[in-house]
Amino acid sequence: MISGGLLKIYPSELKLPFEVKKQSTCSMQLTNKTDHYVAYKVKTTSPKKYSVRPNMGIVQPRSSVSITVTMQAQKEAPPDLQCKDKFLIQSVAADDGATTKDITTEMFNKVPGKVVEEFKLRVIYIPANPPSPVPEESEEGGSPPSSMLDNEVQSSTLLDAASRSLEEPSREQEVESLAQKLTEEKKYALQQNQKLLQELELIRKQQSRSGFSVSFVAVVAFLGIIIGYLIKNT
Repeated sequence: MISGGLLKIYPSELKLPFEVKKQSTCSMQLTNKTDHYVAYKVKTTSPKKYSVRPNMGIVQPRSSVSITVTMQAQKEAPPDLQCKDKFLIQSVAADDGATTKDITTEMFNKVPGKVVEEFKLRVIYIPANPPSPVPEESEEGGSPPSSMLDNEVQSSTLLDAASRSLEEPSREQEVESLAQKLTEEKKYALQQNQKLLQELELIRKQQSRSGFSVSFVAVVAFLGIIIGYLIKNT
């Protein structure tokens, strides 16, 4: 901020975002510190490069006005974005009730007994798209840190182990149940075979007494052999 006897100017430097082939703007504020009307006029060292709206006017007592500075699109950037352009703001006391139409060039001429305040503001270019301070590895879509990958691998291994530990008891129960079922079936087959042998022995005894046919005895014996073979394979 710059302060004089008539006006207070903010900011003290004009900072313009610079981007090749694009316009940029900034603003400044003039505040009247007095109880009188104050006329102002804005000049620049590069009038073709900048547009100032409004470039002159009246600031009423204890009030403020805003001024917009527009830089035309530039074909190339200066080295290191260094700028030598400056703005000059002139201010002088005006008659009460004065308007912009009442402002003349002669009002700002310096003559004895007349106070004409002048403030110089330099222009500073700033990059329109400054680089992001976020590290590359933290940007979205970047590779996660190795420690994060290690943690993910460890978590996956623990989950797999826990899953296997939950599955193993159920598999053991299935095997045990199947073995018990086969044992019971084998036991039942042995009982049936033993019963069949007893019946066969009984048939033989009856044959010797009553003369059963040899073919009937052979069929019964053949069935006993088949059942025995099935028992061995189980």
